Amino acid sequence: MPAPVPGNPAAPASAPGKVRIPRRDVHGVLLLDKPVGMTSNQALQAVKRLFQARKAGHTGSLDPLASGLLPLCFGEATKMSAFLLDADKEYAVTCRLGVRTRTADAEGEVIEIRPVPALTAARIEAALAGFRGGIQQIPPMYSALKHRGQRLYDLARDGIEVPRAARPVTIHELKLVAMTPDALELQVRCSKGTYVRTLVEDIAAALGSVAHVRALRRLAVGPYGTDLPMHALDALCAQADAGTPLDGLLLPVDSAVAHWAAVSLGTDAAWYFLKGQAVMVSGAPTAGWVRTYAEGRFLGLAEVLDDGRVTPRRLVNLGGKSVGY
Repeated sequence: MPAPVPGNPAAPASAPGKVRIPRRDVHGVLLLDKPVGMTSNQALQAVKRLFQARKAGHTGSLDPLASGLLPLCFGEATKMSAFLLDADKEYAVTCRLGVRTRTADAEGEVIEIRPVPALTAARIEAALAGFRGGIQQIPPMYSALKHRGQRLYDLARDGIEVPRAARPVTIHELKLVAMTPDALELQVRCSKGTYVRTLVEDIAAALGSVAHVRALRRLAVGPYGTDLPMHALDALCAQADAGTPLDGLLLPVDSAVAHWAAVSLGTDAAWYFLKGQAVMVSGAPTAGWVRTYAEGRFLGLAEVLDDGRVTPRRLVNLGGKSVGY
């Protein structure tokens, strides 16, 4: 690996009068432990510079207040990003009861204070039960959704509130981890599109009070569960500064869809498949999307057609450099 960019990884990779650092092809997924205080894009750009990668993207924003798992896709792994955006997420959240803020988190202005009734674990459990499964959520004004071409958070900062339609989301798991008279610690596993801030406010309302998110940590995204290590930005910087290659920390490109069925193509079928043609594959599923391989090499994603053929949908060109082989 070329020598790492010295200094603060969040600083520009080059400056006027200095030699521009060359970028390189890197393929794989890094499980970043995003620190509090950085936007997801700031974290992405910092790590991208450390890897000197030509192409990278993240898989769903975490607010600056939040920490935890932010999968970063490099090179051909960016073709898997959409599937991680659509994946279920898991969070640990601390709610401060009795205080509502404009942004529904600790960074917002306090706009309401309400007494917190005496709570028991049984009463909290009864309230949580009403939020498990499929529910309807009204997105918060402080969100990236658009209204007539404008981001809701831009309108909110201008003091404008607009009607928002409720949207269906699914809360797969919701459990009480700990409680104090004015705070709850919850663990949530939910579908894409779920706003944890809104969930916290709605739970507080069911308990007869108000609340905001005091701390939020993402624990899992789709196939990347709590059994896999995350990498802190400080540790990545230290490793790069020491001249230790970072590429060994990358997970294979196909790890993002490791839970999908896999099919193996013979040499002839792989040749036609890589030319964009549908092919017959013995033992393939009868429907849906699959991972495809030839001689152990990941070729990309395909869909099974009605006639049983497997057609390419998202091919990858790993150039022999992938950790997914």
